[in-house]
This record gives sequence, C-alpha cells and structure tokens, in this order.
Amino acid sequence: MTVDVRLRRGRSALGFSFFAQGVAFALLVTRIPGIQDRYGISDGLLPAFLAAVPILAGAASVATEHVVKRVAPSVVLRWAQPVVLLSLLGVGTGTQLWHVAVALAVFGLAVGALDASMNMLGVSLQRTYGRSIMLGFHAAYSLGGIVGASAAWAGAHWHLGLFVSYLPAVVVLLPLVLLVSRRYVDALPGAPGAPGEEEGGSANAGKKLLLPLCLVMACAYIGDSTVANWSAKYLQDVLGSSEQLATVPYNVYMVTTLIGRAVGDLGVRRFGAAAVVRAGTVVAAGGFAVVAAAPGPWVGMLGFTMLGLGLCVIVPQTFAAAGRLFPGGSDSAIARLNIFNYVGFLIGSPLVGAVGDAWSYRGAMLVPMVLVLVTLFYARSFGSGDARYGVGHERPRVVDVGRGGNEV
Repeated sequence: MTVDVRLRRGRSALGFSFFAQGVAFALLVTRIPGIQDRYGISDGLLPAFLAAVPILAGAASVATEHVVKRVAPSVVLRWAQPVVLLSLLGVGTGTQLWHVAVALAVFGLAVGALDASMNMLGVSLQRTYGRSIMLGFHAAYSLGGIVGASAAWAGAHWHLGLFVSYLPAVVVLLPLVLLVSRRYVDALPGAPGAPGEEEGGSANAGKKLLLPLCLVMACAYIGDSTVANWSAKYLQDVLGSSEQLATVPYNVYMVTTLIGRAVGDLGVRRFGAAAVVRAGTVVAAGGFAVVAAAPGPWVGMLGFTMLGLGLCVIVPQTFAAAGRLFPGGSDSAIARLNIFNYVGFLIGSPLVGAVGDAWSYRGAMLVPMVLVLVTLFYARSFGSGDARYGVGHERPRVVDVGRGGNEV
C-alpha cells in the first residue's frame, strides 16, 4: 500500500475521531441540568463536579506525555475513545451520587488522554502531509458538537431520560470508532519530526518556547468558555432577549466556528499561520467589544458570530505551532500544551462571573477581550513563511511504507 493511500485513510479516520469526540462532549455538557436533576446534585455541589472533569483531564494529559514514550499515540487514542463513550453511557445509567461521580471521573481521565493523543496524531499527519490540515480536524470536532447539541436538545425537548438520550450515539459511534482506529497513522519512519529527530535545545529553552503557546491556549479557552457558559444569560438578562432567543448565540457560535475551521486551512496555506492567528485574534476581540457595547440582542448576536469566526482558528494553530517548534518532541509538547485547554476552561467561567457580580456583565466581557488580545504579542511563535504548508511549501511524500525511504 502506498503511503499516500495510507495517509488519506489515516486522515479520514482521525477526522471521524474528532467528530465523535465533539458529539460525546456536547451530549455531556448540554445535558448538565438533566444530570443535576437525575442525581439531586445541589447548586453548591455542582461546580465541584464540573471542575473535577477538566482537572482529571489535565492530569491524564500529563500522564499521556509519558505513556506515548512507550506506546504510539494511536494506541492511546484507540483505547481512550471507547472509554469516553462508555463513561458517557455510565452517566446516564447510575442511580446514586457516587455512580455519577465515578462516571464523570472516568470521562475526565479518558478525555484528557483522548484530546492529547488526537492532537498528537493530527500534528504528525500535518507534518507528513506538508500542508495545513489541522483546522479541518477541529472543524470535524465542531460539526460533532453541533450534532451532539442538537441530539441533546431533542432529548430535553421530548423529556427523554439521559440513558435514552445517550444510547443511540454510543450504539452508532462505538463500533465505528473501533473500526476506524485500525487506520490511524503515527509518524512515519523518515518523515520530518519522526522520533529520533529531537530538537529544541535544552529543557529550559524548550519551556521558554512553549510558554507563550500555553498562555495563548489558556486565553483562547477562557474566551470559548465565556461563550459557552454566559452567552444565554447575557443575552436574556443584560440585553433583554426572550428565553427562546437566548439559546441561539451558542448555536450561532458553533456554526461559525465550523465554517471558520472548514476554510481556515486555505488561509494558512496562502497567508501563513501567524497572519491567520492575528486576524482571528482581532476578529475575536472585536466580537467581545460588540457584545459588551450591544444595545440589544441582535447586535449581541452579531458579536457572538464574530467570536466564532475569530476564536476558531487559534486553538488548532497553537497545537500546530507546537509541532513546528518541537519537530522531534511534538508529542510531549502537545501533551503539556493540552493542559492549558483545561486551565482556560476552569478559569474562564468563574472569572467572568466574579467580574460580572462585582462590577457589571458588560464590563466582564472586556476581560476575555483583553486576554485574547495577548495572542497578538506572541504571534511570532506561530511561525512565518515556513508555517504556510501551502503551494511551494509541499514536502516530498514517501511512496512505499515497507521501504520507508523512497521519495517522488
């Protein structure tokens, strides 16, 4: 089998993995009120349950850094994704508080390993392809999120139990992710950045190179969690929308995120990663400014639309930049970088809520705006012309897997 065929199959398989994870995560987070009602979780206890998931996911991401030194990232992903789906089903089948605590703990640990290994494979595939494809994987995740959120809405609308809501997704996705996992592709021997090409200098130098990307990742997820957790409340309580209209901004945000990521790779190939990230940062900051100054709900909706188009490019390109900075040690860099995904998620919602309560929710929207703008100061970390992965930047492809070194 030629490497070109193997790469295409590996790319499709990984894209489906991103899609399945988007479905699973959306099904969980959009049914939190149902989970709270089923298990009688108090409002005071709920934040502890919700915080435990990203904390455990961060711990699992750290562990994955060490696991992939012994086994390939594809092996981690092959086992982590079914565990995520089965733990989702576990959330819907329990009857006591400790049941859901265990299910959510397993979900968090599996998600950390899954997120880290998925992005490891995505970065190594992009490097082998020689052109930007990372945004396409995250577009598949966004599409999965839309599908999962729609399924969750249907379950809530028809008053279906959690188990009944989750079962169809698990029954469909579980055999498919097991099937496609046979086609995952790790870094090929002789490919740029394959194991054995360790670069980046000393450990301290490596930390200094990675730190700006960690900060960018955290700030991007602070912005994302602000939209996820506060858009509905903001539109209804601050801008005076109806309860029905207040549910729209997050859906609009998800759709524009999908659109932005679907076309974002073309922008990276043409203009370079740094230029695309700068543009996305400016659009996202403008979106928060529009939301903060909006006189009514429809202008607020415009701001959330801008946020989707702006924020969507930052996270995938941050992972890709880590892969370029550490071509021989990208797995470790991505595992560490992935932790700040959860750091931003943990900080964002409480931070906006605290500022909103102490000052105003309009003013609170300026906090993630300022934090997102930090990305402009570190745009150079995303590379220059060599980060385009576009026309004139293609790398040669290997033809025969068995021989590994022949090129065309």
